Amino acid sequence: MANTKYRDIRTSRANDVLGTIKRTFSYIGIHYKGRFILAIIFILLSSLAGVVSSYLFTPIINDHIIPHIGETNPDLSGFVNMIAILIVVYVIGVISSYVFQKLISIVSTGMLDDMRQDLFRIMEKMPVRFFDRRTHGEVMNYYTNDIDTIRPMIADGFPTLVTTVFTLVSCFALMFTLNVKLTFIVLAALAVMLVVTFALAKSSRKTFADLQRQVSNINGYTQEMFSGQKVIKVFNHEKATLDGFMVFNDSLYEAAVRTNAYASMLMPINGNLSYITYAVVAVIGGGMVIKQELSIGALASFLLYVRQFAGPISNLSQQFNGIMMSLAGAERVFNLMESDPESDEGQIRLVRAYRDGDNWVESNDSKVHNWAWKIPVGDEFKYLELQGDVRLNHVTFSYNPNKVILKDVSLYAKPGQKIAFVGSTGAGKTTITNLLNRFYDIDDDKGNITFDGIPIKEIKKDDLRSSIGMVLQDTNLFSGTVMDNIRYGRLDATDEECIAAAKRCNADSFISRLPNGYNTVLSANGSNLSQGQRQLLNIARCAVMDPPVMILDEATSSIDTHTEKLIEKGMDELMKGRTTFVIAHRLSTVRNSNAIIVLEHGEIVERGDHNQLLEQKGRYYKLYTGKAELD
Repeated sequence: MANTKYRDIRTSRANDVLGTIKRTFSYIGIHYKGRFILAIIFILLSSLAGVVSSYLFTPIINDHIIPHIGETNPDLSGFVNMIAILIVVYVIGVISSYVFQKLISIVSTGMLDDMRQDLFRIMEKMPVRFFDRRTHGEVMNYYTNDIDTIRPMIADGFPTLVTTVFTLVSCFALMFTLNVKLTFIVLAALAVMLVVTFALAKSSRKTFADLQRQVSNINGYTQEMFSGQKVIKVFNHEKATLDGFMVFNDSLYEAAVRTNAYASMLMPINGNLSYITYAVVAVIGGGMVIKQELSIGALASFLLYVRQFAGPISNLSQQFNGIMMSLAGAERVFNLMESDPESDEGQIRLVRAYRDGDNWVESNDSKVHNWAWKIPVGDEFKYLELQGDVRLNHVTFSYNPNKVILKDVSLYAKPGQKIAFVGSTGAGKTTITNLLNRFYDIDDDKGNITFDGIPIKEIKKDDLRSSIGMVLQDTNLFSGTVMDNIRYGRLDATDEECIAAAKRCNADSFISRLPNGYNTVLSANGSNLSQGQRQLLNIARCAVMDPPVMILDEATSSIDTHTEKLIEKGMDELMKGRTTFVIAHRLSTVRNSNAIIVLEHGEIVERGDHNQLLEQKGRYYKLYTGKAELD
């Protein structure tokens, strides 16, 4: 259902008002159409009760009050009956109002829940560059501020609009039956109100969109500053941080002032017009009563209708701010949904398989450690055993056209080899690992990367990434138990497999000392663990994944020497028989590599094992002997 929904809602443009409204309400039709229609029925019933109650004052005054003025013992049975009817109408209106508010609350909450699910589903398909170019606060703003602003349009704005339209049509229909002349006066006033409302809406749309952008900017800045509080305090940057915040806050203030200026104009303008209309109708209608051209009861009902039609318009004016904010938030959300997802043209899959004679047999058993590429050939498949032969062929790459990161880089990693990358910051080490995972793609004319002779663009991304385990310098642990975080590497892993992976990485000893062992609940990002312990869990998570290829990106750079030795023992065991890429600033961790590749300014300047590079007495020799340092 989710995929169908995703296709349907992308048919409307998000950069026009009608397209945004249509797309927003399309979410209602997915799961809440019946309750929404029922809510509309009760909205109309509530509005009808208001219109009918006003009309009842004409017969009450003309037929049951005026004829009995001056009588000593008037017959009040008819008056009592009419009052009883009036009370019943009011009760129906109150009940209808309660029911539609309940239903519209369910509908609005449910559709926003669906919208968040769609947004999260789409974000998961976004390329890494999408997140690299946005702060965490900016991304979170879509889920919180932008989507939450849509609620007023559904929960308040739409019911008010339906009530307004129905009330206006009903009121004017009954006004014409009471007096045509007075009705045209009210119509003229309504025309002025509508012109003012649409003019302000058109002029203010950009200011509301700008306000949403400013809210996103300040949220992004605030999140970034709060997450870096330790660094800010260490370097005494509180004042600079506050100055930066004030820049964003001032921009938000200016945008809010412009936005609220439009919003605050509409209510008093329409309110004053309604008061003027009421006064004009009262004066002219009073003269008509004196001339006996209009009954007192008709005038009383007409004045009630004037107030009744002005009320919904005033309410709609009050909703103006919320509706425009809703449209601005919806546009941002839908424009994001229209962003190009991560493309994946690969058709080759990675499967666990083993040979049975001349045939390959696929298996879902995690104990099967043989992997094979499943390559489609017409309507059939052929299998190629995964070896772990990775090659870059004349790769040139840049994140933006103005700065080339890799310049005609060619390298190879034979099956089971440990390849280390050494070089200054910005030399292109991490970029190579990003390309191996296809977090970024190489242009077709800028070289290619092959995995066991297969261009990686032909391999399905999920399967390519399943074949490559990564341990990064920055640890990311999730809310849950220690066991949950290890199992994150392979969700179908058993407890025994998770424990075995922890033992292989020498993480079991510290886990066993935790209050509840593997069932210890971690706080936010594992803040109740040391940096070394978090990294050990990160490595155990990769171990349980059991990947054919591994990438270690500064995996031990933030760990003390004792913990580093524990990890190296586990990693040496883990890397046996696997092609491994290691990025490290500590040269002691790459001495046993089969090949060390020295990168500078996006180019390979040296390649060889530890002893060969020392004999060359080049860049690596200078780094190792301390005659040069990494930038």
